[in-house]
Amino acid sequence: MFGQLGQMAGMMKNLPKLQKQMEEYQQRINSLTAEGNAGAGMVTVKVNGKMEVLSCRITDEALKLNDREMLEDLIVAATNQAMSKVRQVLAEEMSKMTSGLGLPPGMNIPGLS
Repeated sequence: MFGQLGQMAGMMKNLPKLQKQMEEYQQRINSLTAEGNAGAGMVTVKVNGKMEVLSCRITDEALKLNDREMLEDLIVAATNQAMSKVRQVLAEEMSKMTSGLGLPPGMNIPGLS
């Protein structure tokens, strides 16, 4: 029990550092973008760090195929790929940020892990 209290005291000592790192993390989220594509580049989707779709490009070649279901599948696949890339980068950034804070094993920051 006392070991956990010591860890909590250590975390409180690091609070200003955590706040600064959270601000930097938020800035990185705001500037982060990733692209996903499907169908050999027939569909390209760009998303930002907030998981908002910024653009969706569909080639003329894809439109000429006149296959609505396939096009829908390509859009979904490209979007999922882009979002997966963003999630991966965000997880790496969060891991870097929390590694030096002395958090107890298994302790996650709610909403960030």
